[in-house]
Amino acid sequence: MSASLETESAAGPVDPEGVGLSDDLRVLLRLLDLEEHGPDIFIGHHPDKVWSRTFGGQLVAQAIIAAGRTVGPGRPVHAVNAHFVRGGDTKKPIEYHVDRHRDGRSFANRTVTAYQDGQELFVMLAAFQDYGKGLEHGVPLPDVPDPEGLPRVEESFAGLEDKLEMFVKAPHPIDMRYTNDPAWILKDKGGTLDYNRVWMRTDGPLPEDPMIHVAALAYSSDTTVLDSIITTHGLSWGHDRILAATVNHSIWFHRPFRFDEWALYATESPVASGSRGLARGHFYSRTGELLATTVQEGVIRHFPARG
Repeated sequence: MSASLETESAAGPVDPEGVGLSDDLRVLLRLLDLEEHGPDIFIGHHPDKVWSRTFGGQLVAQAIIAAGRTVGPGRPVHAVNAHFVRGGDTKKPIEYHVDRHRDGRSFANRTVTAYQDGQELFVMLAAFQDYGKGLEHGVPLPDVPDPEGLPRVEESFAGLEDKLEMFVKAPHPIDMRYTNDPAWILKDKGGTLDYNRVWMRTDGPLPEDPMIHVAALAYSSDTTVLDSIITTHGLSWGHDRILAATVNHSIWFHRPFRFDEWALYATESPVASGSRGLARGHFYSRTGELLATTVQEGVIRHFPARG
């Protein structure tokens, strides 16, 4: 069994000055330390190192923290379903408004809406439920190499810094290690792959608050998930002209976990059609427990080179 966390948390403030954290992980923890701005309203900020628009994983992670702040301790989040409406401005803060729909004996339901300048960026439904006993089964852990012998993803950028500038300059709070060739290496080899499997953990220890571990996994779940759509076609970020934007993203959390311990993110794409691609993934503990399941739909457009 993987180490689990006690569920006595209401997603309170985090300690961003922990020992042994990478600089980027310390920044991520600060991003998750939302400011209260009135009843059920929270303010989130961007890191100094940003994508061209607000990173979807950041929106999901901050929205989970906002929703969790309105739910009493001991009731973990078990599902989130998010829709991306507009690309966020990385130079401005984000307002998260939480609507309370239900607080039952075992369940709680929230809607989180993110705003900038009065416009909706993002809407997420979040469901919370007490853990209970019941039937148990899960899809088995794929047979993959252990993470310790694999290179960090940053090492795979060597020699491709000009093509992968967006990835090189992005924050790296998560230690990611592909068990297969990432898209840009596979492209150089002329190969295709209909799945991607990546070991992940935060780049340093996390606070004990279980909601922080959930939010960190949610942040990470928006990375690598669309890879299998393009590697199925032998394409790669940086090498090929590809437009990609997340439309919606859902996560189901199956059991408590620590995300400062290794988890395998195994993803695949069952379909691409109508300029959209669908990808699904599973997070596994090292001992084979299924921790979380994700499904993401994205706009995927490929513009082949002429000639």
